[in-house]
Amino acid sequence: MSSLMVDFIISLDGYGAAEGWPGFWGMEGPEYLAWLEEDSRNKYTTLMGATTYRLMSGFAEQMPDDPGMALLAASPKVVFSSTLEEPLSWSHSEVNREEPVAAVREMKRRDESPLRTLGSVSLCRSLVAGGVVDRFRVVVFPVVTGATGRDRIFDGYPDLALDMVEHRTFDGGIQLLDYVPRVLEGPPGTGD
Repeated sequence: MSSLMVDFIISLDGYGAAEGWPGFWGMEGPEYLAWLEEDSRNKYTTLMGATTYRLMSGFAEQMPDDPGMALLAASPKVVFSSTLEEPLSWSHSEVNREEPVAAVREMKRRDESPLRTLGSVSLCRSLVAGGVVDRFRVVVFPVVTGATGRDRIFDGYPDLALDMVEHRTFDGGIQLLDYVPRVLEGPPGTGD
């Protein structure tokens, strides 16, 4: 049986990007980049939505010699979309038109390789709300982008309790936080 990890990089105030800022908010350092390269060697099946697919496949096409993009290109990818048509141009990619929560339940039951998400804020929100997420990993960059931030990650999420299973600091400020999520029916302690 497989497991699913939702995986985000965010600013301290919960944005996935900021207008005019470079990737990683220009704050990636050697420790973080080494960990990212090491982590990308894990054999995941990557889940994403159509918008993330279009963005990342474009990056892969523009940067074919980038080691991280090459590893992602070589790994299996499932794109949840009602608009994309097969065959997809990015290698090892397939379209799934099923309802994502039910599809992921079946993938977890059937497959052995772990699943992870890439971007895809609304897909991740529905997977968390559907209770199919086993790990919730967030890398927090030490920046607040209140004026320029885009893509608020946690808007519309259900209430969650997060049990920490790992944490780490990279380059003196970037925080890795790895949790097991539990969807809450109400504030902790009110329904026990």
